[in-house]
Amino acid sequence: MSTPPDANGAFVFGLDGAPWDLLEKWAESGELPNFNTIIDEGVSGPLESTVPPTTPVAWPSIASGVTAGKHGIYSFRRLTSDYRYEINTSAAIRQPLLWDICSPSVVGNVPMTYPPKEIDGEMVTGMMTPSLEGAFTHPPELADKIRSRIPEYEVGLSWSSYQGKEEQFIDDLHELLENRYQLMKLLFENDEWELFFFVYTSPDRLQHLIWEEDVLLDYYKRIDDILGEVLEYVQDRGAHLYVVSDHGFGPVSENVHVNTILENEGFLDVGGNKSRSTLSRAGITKNRVLGLLESVNAKEAALSYVPDAVIRDIATRVPGEHGLFDVDISSTEAMAHEYGLIYINDDERFDEGVVPADNRQAVKDDILAALDSDEGAEPYRSLLSAHDGTELFPTDADAPDLVVVVKDGYEISTAIAPEVLTPLPEKGATHRKQGIFFAWGEDIRHESVDTGFSVYDVAPTLLHGLGKPVPENVDGQVRKQIFEEGSEPYGSAVETTSYTSESRSGGRDEDFEDVESRLRGLGYID
Repeated sequence: MSTPPDANGAFVFGLDGAPWDLLEKWAESGELPNFNTIIDEGVSGPLESTVPPTTPVAWPSIASGVTAGKHGIYSFRRLTSDYRYEINTSAAIRQPLLWDICSPSVVGNVPMTYPPKEIDGEMVTGMMTPSLEGAFTHPPELADKIRSRIPEYEVGLSWSSYQGKEEQFIDDLHELLENRYQLMKLLFENDEWELFFFVYTSPDRLQHLIWEEDVLLDYYKRIDDILGEVLEYVQDRGAHLYVVSDHGFGPVSENVHVNTILENEGFLDVGGNKSRSTLSRAGITKNRVLGLLESVNAKEAALSYVPDAVIRDIATRVPGEHGLFDVDISSTEAMAHEYGLIYINDDERFDEGVVPADNRQAVKDDILAALDSDEGAEPYRSLLSAHDGTELFPTDADAPDLVVVVKDGYEISTAIAPEVLTPLPEKGATHRKQGIFFAWGEDIRHESVDTGFSVYDVAPTLLHGLGKPVPENVDGQVRKQIFEEGSEPYGSAVETTSYTSESRSGGRDEDFEDVESRLRGLGYID
């Protein structure tokens, strides 16, 4: 029997991409007084992200307490057996999330929640929502209230359309932040919740394009104002507040082309697709061709009159949306997909695999040895670190074979380029492993402690703080040291139980063109 909770609910205030070093500095200097309040009156520290440190992996891990090997999301898109990309949606998540356990819940703008789930409470889906014309809320009638009360509400901005227009980008991003704030205030009207989980994704969008401290500080000052209202809301309720980010951020200057490394080391072959590779290296991509068509209002007409088979044939000749179009699968042993995920082209997983399944580990070992080499003017090991997917995700036979994480200052790209390193002038910063963790409120200690938190610890610690059993298969820990000595969460034993996750479908057949455009604009996909 669970102990009744002392706190009246838990509020998760998510900030996508918030960097610990900057927020700590600004808070302690008095620039962010509400963050400083949490530091003085609660617990704070860096939050270790996932491997790799990306949005689609980390938010489900924060909300579940498990690695991608258990929740099933490794990237924004999954690689199919016939080498196609499919968008990952909430339907692909295999692990119960906090809003499946806490009842009722209010969930707003959390990445990877589309399509909306029928939870006990309210949900407004976040990043990966194709548009606001379809179903993006639960209950469905909540959408009409949002359209009526916040007519300018948007899921996100197309980052790539702001190249050279920084002032407009900053203005529009502030407007996006205000609309998101209005959504949060609208959801405040539902006071019947045990869990309130709300994410602001705009810090990530700003930092990708602009890494200037004065611009960032101005933006976080507005977030600090919003946090002040959340503090009052949480205090009036007597709840726990957790402020978390999925990963950190830092400046970046160069791309590391992982597939180019695999090509150089003999694991990947462009073979008969050299004409496509040449087009790609010359900057002629499918996206640019379609962009030109759009500029003369010809795209819609072309797609209306040209048979789909012809479009697909053209697509295999023009590089762009499908990175593996540049690869000769028949003579390729391994290829990188999205954010540093490497797959062995074995004959068990892939339809045209060339590596016998029982030789898969040997190829992995060869790649690991090549990536760890000291040879060359710019040794690969100085650019990146590689991890065996079986060791990272031992419970999932479908996990990527290897995961590559670049060193600070670099960004991963899967595009095949003339050189391993290419300049990245259009991007200010990218993900780092150290995000943020703050806890404040009822039963939370009023002194700094060394939390040692990872994203996997958030869910089990939150649940224990509410007096609820923790899923028995979590990869994180209950961090009791954040609670006051003598409080119920500090003194009570951690209970575990087995939760089941409802199998769902949805989202696969929808048009995710706008979603992919936004992801491409942010540099998340090539």
